[in-house]
Amino acid sequence: MSHTLPSAGEDALTHAGTPKRAAVASFLGSAVEYYDFFIFGSAAALIFPKVFFPDADTNAAIMSFATFGFAYVARPVGAIILGHFGDRVGRRRVLMFTLLLMGASTFVIGCLPDFHTLGWWAPVLLVLARLCQGLSAAGEQAGASSMTLEHAPDNRRSFFTSWTLTGTQGGQILAALVFIPVLALPDEIKYGIGWRIPFWLSAVVVIVAFLIRRTLHEPPAFEEARKNAQIAKLPVADLLKGHWRDVLRVVACAFIAAVSTVFGTLAISYAKTVAGVDGTTTLWLVVGANLVALGTQPLFGKLADRIGRKPVFIYGAVASAILTPLFLLSLESHSIPLMFVAAIGFFSFGYAASNAVWPSFYAEMFSTKVRFSGLAIGTQLGFLMAGFAPAIVAAMGGIQPGGWVQISIFTGIICAIAAISALTAKETFRTPTKQLGLK
Repeated sequence: MSHTLPSAGEDALTHAGTPKRAAVASFLGSAVEYYDFFIFGSAAALIFPKVFFPDADTNAAIMSFATFGFAYVARPVGAIILGHFGDRVGRRRVLMFTLLLMGASTFVIGCLPDFHTLGWWAPVLLVLARLCQGLSAAGEQAGASSMTLEHAPDNRRSFFTSWTLTGTQGGQILAALVFIPVLALPDEIKYGIGWRIPFWLSAVVVIVAFLIRRTLHEPPAFEEARKNAQIAKLPVADLLKGHWRDVLRVVACAFIAAVSTVFGTLAISYAKTVAGVDGTTTLWLVVGANLVALGTQPLFGKLADRIGRKPVFIYGAVASAILTPLFLLSLESHSIPLMFVAAIGFFSFGYAASNAVWPSFYAEMFSTKVRFSGLAIGTQLGFLMAGFAPAIVAAMGGIQPGGWVQISIFTGIICAIAAISALTAKETFRTPTKQLGLK
């Protein structure tokens, strides 16, 4: 079963656009956008407790994780604003804006003075910059997923939209690879200028993504709606009137995203403080698992085009719940090969199933008229759980000895909520694109 993207001439589309171009652009754009987002997560676990807070203890770790979560507070607000314009003026323009906002916010974080220089104003400014990152991220995946789905052939929508989230994994790989040499620096450099370099490098990757995205065209489905005067004047009002059940369903399903922050942020801190695993090793676990996910996620997307979105999504949720404690216990084994096997099994063959399928699964609940808004608002409300998962579980004792129990129970509950909600959804993998979301 090959998951190579098809040639440009395989599927004909108007506006000189192709499913391949849309998928590649979404992959690269998401990779750049989420490079910025994930380097903050790595820094929140490994750097910020010492740089932005006065006491490098558990309370500092909790406060640092809270700054990570603040972006998720901004995301629902950003979803309403960006969803409105995404459904009104187009997917492409909003995606260009989110890219520039994320890049600027990330660069500013790298320039912030530390606590010893500015006192409590330093973490305040950090939170403000993080809020801007959240506003940007609110429109990124919803816009990229909407655009790719509306470009894709009816029978391959899940495969093509899976590349949006595969790009997110690419961003996480890049973020971890950039942070690994930073951690090897002497402390005076690492906590001085060293940690800032990954944030400054954002300026370079933003330029690359900007050049890619400027070549995109609006998808035919959106252009047809605009031509036929079917654009909603107030997309949010139309959304809440006709799709409020679907919005609530997406919110609950989107709790599954907390598995990613447990793996990529909380587990790093748990491994370091409880299991005594050095930060470089845990970052390599993130890299390894995400590298394998680059291959498995398109395969899960392809599988969902054959058997449906619901069974693949639910499998991913159940597998994540079962494999979480096994992964955490492997961190305490001090066996690096076992850690890698557990990380890859948990993330690449468990969570990756839900992660690959949700762009098509959620987006297909809505019509073209409100798709951007529905996808953005539903996911961003649900992602609040992902944003505050590290701080919540840390406050519950999750980064103390025996904390794998609290982390596992928390993950099991959110996975159960996501799976049960998915069971209530309509299966849409055989529904033509033009009929999606119609009652």
